[in-house]
Amino acid sequence: MGPLELRPADVRRPSSSRRALLAGSVGNLVEWYEFGVYGSLATVIAANFFRSEGSGGAEALVATYASFALAFFFRPVGAVVFGRLGDRLGRRPALVVVVGLMTLATVMIGLLPTRAAIGAAAPWLLTLLRALQGLSAGGEFGGAVSLMTEYAPVGRRGLYGAWQSFTVALGLLTGAGTAAALASALPAEALYAWGWRIPFLLALPLGAVALWLRTALDEPPPPSAAPSAAQSGGVPVGPRELARSVVLGIGRIMGWSAAGYTFLVVLPSYLQTTPGTSLREALLATALANVGFAASILPAGALSDRIGRRPVMLGGALGVTVLALPLLHVLQSPGASPWSRTGAVLLAGALVGLMAGPGPAMLAEMFPRRVRCTGLGLAYALAGAVFSGCAGLVITAMIARTGDTSVPAYYAAGACALSCCALLGLRGGGHREPLG
Repeated sequence: MGPLELRPADVRRPSSSRRALLAGSVGNLVEWYEFGVYGSLATVIAANFFRSEGSGGAEALVATYASFALAFFFRPVGAVVFGRLGDRLGRRPALVVVVGLMTLATVMIGLLPTRAAIGAAAPWLLTLLRALQGLSAGGEFGGAVSLMTEYAPVGRRGLYGAWQSFTVALGLLTGAGTAAALASALPAEALYAWGWRIPFLLALPLGAVALWLRTALDEPPPPSAAPSAAQSGGVPVGPRELARSVVLGIGRIMGWSAAGYTFLVVLPSYLQTTPGTSLREALLATALANVGFAASILPAGALSDRIGRRPVMLGGALGVTVLALPLLHVLQSPGASPWSRTGAVLLAGALVGLMAGPGPAMLAEMFPRRVRCTGLGLAYALAGAVFSGCAGLVITAMIARTGDTSVPAYYAAGACALSCCALLGLRGGGHREPLG
């Protein structure tokens, strides 16, 4: 039996399912670790790469987030390129390539000379590496989620898909925690001079483990019988129907994308604009938000296997719509106690987790197998490009223009309100039907 062959019975073996779960999710850890580091150290990166002589800190921060957003706009390209690879040649080749490319680009960022050393070439080189990361990240989601949900035992697809989001949370938490630990352990001068490089270089051992796991990966078997239209999400393979489903998928997860990056990535730089909030305090708040996010994801995925994807995801989207502004006011209030601020960031992260837990399985159920990597990957990448990648840029620019410090809450709540409308059309029994 060749390395890409698999007996149909193996898909139900617990050991095969666990191996696929580990191999599929470990790459997400590497990917989102870097994004957590980059978002948490945005002000440090801005000072080293984007602040030119005579420019202000706010201008450099906007440029830093523009580079951050650019990587997201390469994600749809990666979703198409690597998604087609995964749909035509198998999940394993695509997943091996994307994790190798992500690891290489992240380590190279840690080795880059700064603007003080090589001038204007530094921000351009950083932006190029961010684009490479965007390409690899675009292919990661579709292949990983397809693999994990296709291997999932009966009745546990939501939980298995939730592991993708959980490793995203773990990666963001690890990245933010590493940045916070460095900010606490090093003097500010050392952090800005060389300490910021350490988290990026740590991606090398993480990526090596991910690459080793994926090279030993088996392919999931094809369905044992031709699925009905309902079982394949009602999606023919025609380009028009596929595009319609991609747009619908974007609508269902746009709130997850916008609220996730507002609360989990953009928060540290934003909080530093609040009087009396230091870099260390802002990084700690972000780490706590990611704890709340991580703690709710797996329970939300498991709950969606019991009661359906729609009620769980709607609960998270409605929660952000109603509570985003009050939670932000708690963080902004100089008189708020540490416990109330801790509760606010934990709750904000948990609400995002209610959407992120069932989200991967929900997307997998919208597309048939032969276009699943491409379809769900493209929906996720486009939602991320528009509503996640632009979050820091839009929020920072709008606060600078309007002076309204409540912009982050409006941004997250507005996107979640629109997601509620798209989620209302989600079929209640889709989680019980086999994948096509």
